[in-house]
Amino acid sequence: MATNTRKARWFPFYTIGRFQNEVCTGKNNLLGTCMVRGECSDNGGVSAGSCSTITNQAVCCIYQKTCGATTQYNNTYFYNSGYPGTYGGGGRCTIVVQPCDANICQLRIDFLSLSLAPPNGDGFCVTDSLQITGGSSRVPPICGENSGQHVYVDFNGESPITISIATSAGYTFNRQWQFQIAQLACASATQAPSGCLQYHLDESGTVQSFNYNSAPNSLPNSIGVPGTRQIANHKYGICIRMGANKCSITWSQVDSDAYSFTLTNDVGAVDPSLLGTEAVQSQDCTTDFVVIPNPTQGGVPLPSDRFCGLGLVPTTTATKPFVLFVNHDDNEDFDISNRGFFLSYSQNGCPII
Repeated sequence: MATNTRKARWFPFYTIGRFQNEVCTGKNNLLGTCMVRGECSDNGGVSAGSCSTITNQAVCCIYQKTCGATTQYNNTYFYNSGYPGTYGGGGRCTIVVQPCDANICQLRIDFLSLSLAPPNGDGFCVTDSLQITGGSSRVPPICGENSGQHVYVDFNGESPITISIATSAGYTFNRQWQFQIAQLACASATQAPSGCLQYHLDESGTVQSFNYNSAPNSLPNSIGVPGTRQIANHKYGICIRMGANKCSITWSQVDSDAYSFTLTNDVGAVDPSLLGTEAVQSQDCTTDFVVIPNPTQGGVPLPSDRFCGLGLVPTTTATKPFVLFVNHDDNEDFDISNRGFFLSYSQNGCPII
């Protein structure tokens, strides 16, 4: 008679009858993934309340990571040591993000909080720097004040993407960061089109250059004049998802901020009452500028799609997709006390035929 030598095997109960892991909102208002409690704890997540009526074992699992971590989970939060306190030290803080599976094509990284040392007066991130590498799309170095901004990064196949913040201990500054890292499927309706570092989904809103603020940079540049807040060598696209029955988009300065379009020339040399007006708008742009394709102002076509200077009057384009191209060169010597741009956009309905 044959003897049964098979040994009993133990399976975690959450591997049987698995339900769909959907995005959920935890009790702490952070986004997480709905999964069984044991799976959450085994993966290093934190339970933040119930998320399913199927079983009371289903929890909204939040993944929170700091320096030296690796993650493959959607909606991972990455923050500085001691967050929500600030970080005053130096070194490099890194997280490596691996795609959840082969169907993931892109990351959206939201800077819920990002406060690093500012660029020097020439616009370079020499003291602190956020660097994102390993993807197939380029992300320029970022520093300064960027809470509320975001970037999209394409995965390069199944290779990981590294998010790294380098800080200099010799510069006293209260640094802080908290990122939400969302993984987007290749078929996702919210995936950014190719060439878009930023992608805004609303029909109206605002966009701004990295490190924008109405206050000037306190540091002088290399020739001893007041420096710029603009980060040098930034070249990227800001894309807007086209709404239903929308045929054009209008870009304009934010009304409440006189400095909301100061890209080239000397801000201090201009009568403040002229800032933001057609008198200081320029299309003779070779260094720092934004591009609005096939632009019109007041219904009149313009000779160039480049805009620089110290003002931008409302400008409309019907060219699709809706993209604002940004170009900052590597020489800010004579761009004195510039802040960058802070623009509003609004999509316009299609004409009735």
